Amino acid sequence: MAHLFIFGLGYSAKRIRAAAERLGWTVTATGSDGEIAFTDDAAVRAALAASSHVLSSVPPEESGDPVLGRYGDALGQPWLGYLSSTGVYGDTGGAWVDESAPLGTGRRTARSEADGRWLERDARVFRLPGIYGPGRSALERVSSGRAHRIALPNQVFSRVHVDDIAAGVIAGFDAPAGAYNLADDLPASQNAVIEEACRLLGVEPPPLLALDEAGLSPQAAAFYAENRRVANGKARHVLGWRPRYPDFRAGLRACLR
Repeated sequence: MAHLFIFGLGYSAKRIRAAAERLGWTVTATGSDGEIAFTDDAAVRAALAASSHVLSSVPPEESGDPVLGRYGDALGQPWLGYLSSTGVYGDTGGAWVDESAPLGTGRRTARSEADGRWLERDARVFRLPGIYGPGRSALERVSSGRAHRIALPNQVFSRVHVDDIAAGVIAGFDAPAGAYNLADDLPASQNAVIEEACRLLGVEPPPLLALDEAGLSPQAAAFYAENRRVANGKARHVLGWRPRYPDFRAGLRACLR
């Protein structure tokens, strides 16, 4: 029986769960919206023993990866998956990166270490750029007055719609172990995305500000410290994956609908 166990039923994992269940899979998960508490060792281990596939969407802590730290000895399933981040590549000055690029050069050292540990276990590691989708996109930021346009010429980022993440993970069920970038086809500036969201909503874009004028939190400001384009060729070739939303314009239109 195809049984998927998910550590951490967050925004992306919920869409993965729904996609797997539509295909007839049994899915069990930890998290506030899951069936099992992460700290319920007996229940988690029993569910793992009944699972054919295990996916972790739990981010690392400063002390390391909590899933591997607590349940690493119970992860003997033939298929392991991990939702990582393209932040592991660090700043490339806007250059393209693929899965052969070195890791650990960015601000996410813990994430890079966790990424490597899952790869050592022959997992399918899905490296994700900025995630957006229904209820969590530039449309909501514009509507709530939280959107910013920052004057940083040539600053670009990659993105991925949450449903394209789900499709990529499902395609990964039949793929060899390794790292896969799941990103759309059009890296773009954050300003371009905000401007498109404003156009769709029929409102004026927010003013263009210098970074130190925007009043951003340290976490939000750190987002602008990196600049890269993420290539998705391996996922296309090996997984047979194609983003349903190949650019932010198509993705935002779908979110608006």
